[in-house]
Amino acid sequence: MKIALAQFNPTVGDFDGNSARIVALAEQARQRGADLAVFSELCLCGYPPQDLLERPAFLEQNLRELRRLAEKIPLRSIVGYVGKPRDAAGKPAANAAALIEGGRVVFEQQKMLLPTYDVFDELRYFQPARRQQVLELCGTRIGLTICEDIWNDKTFWTKPRYERDPVAELVEQGIEVILNISASPYTLNKRTLRLEMLQALARHHARPVVYVNQVGGNDQLVFDGSSVVVLADGRVAAQARSFEEDLVLFDTRTGTGELRTQPENELEAAYWALVVGTRDYLIKCGFRKVVIGLSGGIDSAVVAAIAVAAVGRENVLTVAMPGPYSSPQSLTDARAVAENLGVKLEVIPIQETFKSYLRTLAPVFHGRAADVTEENIQARIRGNILMAISNKFGSLVLSTGNKSELAVGYCTLYGDMAGGLAVLSDVPKTMVYELAKFINQKSRNETGKEVIPASILTKPPSAELRPNQTDQDTLPPYDVLDRILRAYIEDLRSPHEIVEQYGYAPELVQQVIERVNRNEYKRKQAPPGLKITSKAFGLGRRLPIAHKFYG
Repeated sequence: MKIALAQFNPTVGDFDGNSARIVALAEQARQRGADLAVFSELCLCGYPPQDLLERPAFLEQNLRELRRLAEKIPLRSIVGYVGKPRDAAGKPAANAAALIEGGRVVFEQQKMLLPTYDVFDELRYFQPARRQQVLELCGTRIGLTICEDIWNDKTFWTKPRYERDPVAELVEQGIEVILNISASPYTLNKRTLRLEMLQALARHHARPVVYVNQVGGNDQLVFDGSSVVVLADGRVAAQARSFEEDLVLFDTRTGTGELRTQPENELEAAYWALVVGTRDYLIKCGFRKVVIGLSGGIDSAVVAAIAVAAVGRENVLTVAMPGPYSSPQSLTDARAVAENLGVKLEVIPIQETFKSYLRTLAPVFHGRAADVTEENIQARIRGNILMAISNKFGSLVLSTGNKSELAVGYCTLYGDMAGGLAVLSDVPKTMVYELAKFINQKSRNETGKEVIPASILTKPPSAELRPNQTDQDTLPPYDVLDRILRAYIEDLRSPHEIVEQYGYAPELVQQVIERVNRNEYKRKQAPPGLKITSKAFGLGRRLPIAHKFYG
């Protein structure tokens, strides 16, 4: 049997568009001689639909579209959709996979293991399956599973999350092939972990694993695709591209398939995740153009480069807004970035606007010394200018703050936090520098020149909101800060554990952690950001604003 791994980029709620893409890919698979096309989890409605699943009209349209799809799909196919649970009591929906053949659904399997950690909240919506059924197809007994169903192999995980193991139950029923349709979001190093897990699963059960994953961005989540076939001995027999739609074939008789090139390292994968996430957020939200405040610093330079890769230089407008404490070098660097990227740069000085604010507020501020208030006014002037341009021209503002700054509140609410998408909000400052170097290397390979000037990479980072300011006036060195933040936010370490692990002063660690906790209110008001680490600010991190726990 020839199986086509049909990896595509659905949009949540776009039933017509998703269905049309499924039909088109099924036809491609048919023309290439496939016997079966396999699509990803919930691909008919798009993943994750979240609280749309609570709307009866959404569930009804999903089922209507499945019936229409069955009538026109040109090849036997497995499709993910929202089904009706078999239980009389419980949730009104099931995460399901259907085998479509001969104009109708001839087999259905519902998802058994429903994740409720990090960004997942499936038990909120779905009723879990009670049992696994064997799919017999072309003389082959197939175990059809859905995403989390394969993430519970007791020989791979030291502490499995669930008591039941759907794959083991299917193996006991004599299946020959493990097939999994998935919507597994990208995070750093997850592609490696996932492949190692699939290889362990295949070796453990001595059966090939066919894995089809969603690709593309939906809101804060980016799906890498990387659909793969792993043979019973753990060898990779077929693999689709990462971060692109793709269609690859695998022959169960010969054990051979098509292998696509993968990103060379995790930094390249992270870069493409940010590009794809930015592109899809814009397109799926109805935008075509972006506007970026280009300060002459490294964060905005990296965001501008990502934006150009995502939507094209003709759709990127950059704005330099020099203020009373901006250095001439910053404007020179901003001009260089814009010229190297081939994007338009508007220069809008803010000195006179800032003076006007100070005159207006002088009676109220009388007798009080200048402090961070005046610094924040400058940032908010810039935010207002960017939002005005956004309103006038229908462009989306991309904010440029990084995870390190957002974590400790080193950012201005309604100022540099203003925007529609925070591209780097899950990228630590140290990684921003790595991305800048990667972008330059990529540009050198393609055009022979760098896009981010060396001066941006070497000068001390500064908000330039007061004379001779640098970030390290307020923050620890970024390599130190990022270690503490990763240990606390992603690894959930206590202050004591962080001190023991790194040998940092307890006062420093406690100060950083207090800043993280104290600035939760800011993050609740930040634009959505693209998730690339195991714990991002946003969908998968739910903390109270008012609390007194600092451990």
